[in-house]
Amino acid sequence: MARPTVAATTLNIELYALNIQCIMPVVIPRSAHLARLAALQRQFPVVALLGPRQVGKTTLARQIAARARGSSRFFDLESVEDLALLADPLLTLRPLSGLIVLDEVQRRPEIFAALRVLVDEPGVRRRFLVLGSASPELLRQSSETLAGRIAYHELAGFGLDELGVAHADRLWRRGGFPGSYLARSEVESRRWREELIRTYLERDLPALGLRLPAPALRRFWMMLAHYHAQVWNASELARAFAVAHTTVQRYLDVLSATFMVRQLQSWHENIGKRQVKAPKIYLRDSGLLHALLGLSDARALETHPKVGASWEGFALEAVISRLGARPEECFFWATYSGAEIDLLIVRGRRRIGVEFKRTTAPAVTRSMHIAAESLRLDRVYVVHAGSQSFELARGITAVAFTRLLDDLKPLR
Repeated sequence: MARPTVAATTLNIELYALNIQCIMPVVIPRSAHLARLAALQRQFPVVALLGPRQVGKTTLARQIAARARGSSRFFDLESVEDLALLADPLLTLRPLSGLIVLDEVQRRPEIFAALRVLVDEPGVRRRFLVLGSASPELLRQSSETLAGRIAYHELAGFGLDELGVAHADRLWRRGGFPGSYLARSEVESRRWREELIRTYLERDLPALGLRLPAPALRRFWMMLAHYHAQVWNASELARAFAVAHTTVQRYLDVLSATFMVRQLQSWHENIGKRQVKAPKIYLRDSGLLHALLGLSDARALETHPKVGASWEGFALEAVISRLGARPEECFFWATYSGAEIDLLIVRGRRRIGVEFKRTTAPAVTRSMHIAAESLRLDRVYVVHAGSQSFELARGITAVAFTRLLDDLKPLR
């Protein structure tokens, strides 16, 4: 089987599934990411493009480099040759100008100290684009060393806004990783995801300096798939794993810091109700969730007990992306008496609540009214699996998932 290639145009990236033959070339526009990165580059000397492995960061960076004015230079920190060149980063980078791209920067986090020296030098037109597969929290040196000089942009897999709702079912089943989504068959898509999981555990985590036992972390990840869309209970998983609760918390934090898991933090305030304070857990890519659950095709997914939770997580990621909500703006809310809201977005004084119902006939619940009143919500959206959007009650709107792009507008 011939190895596919990756080609880029000005506004679109023509992506072929890596290591898996596709039926035909597929053009996936990623212009929103290009525009956002261009805006950040105009404001900050260092821009970090972060996201999981195999999500398309390198392809996007090469396109940016090709469009950059003036010279550009690309360093791949997984290359032995480039690592040798950057043994003394100041010596190698100081003579360069224009755009400098550093791929897989998490392999050399100490390089951020050199970047601070370089960007502070007067009279040199030099910009850096650094690519990483770990969160800013894991790359702590970047936030500490380059405070005020660096901006972050996260690149996730393909999204609903890039593919369109006509492809939502395929995106839900396979997830947004290009290699999985564009695979020729369901069998090859699942094989790609299984290989990604294996490589992540055996190579990527050790490369980050995280010496965790791969078999144990895989078992934890598979167990976590069964807790998808549930409130985190470290003690329960620790007992099941026969380890300390601090150990399973560490495993969870590693999966979160490498973009595999979303810890949706709980919102709580003084409202006279006992509120849940533990986070809610979602595997961020639905395709990886299905691989870890052992679901091989659409029929297996539809008949699995976690089908509703899977759809909830898929829709939640789509809503967060569509509204343009930042991670620090996203919460869930629940009380021990049973009232809850699946997603609470807080931006300044605005508060938006979102409920997810995999049904064609959504209805207003007492829980929605309690959440709207207790949290003083500006609006509640009920995202459902039907075909029409309509008003359910005052301040509560039912939004069909198939109309998500039309009926949900980005927050301003």
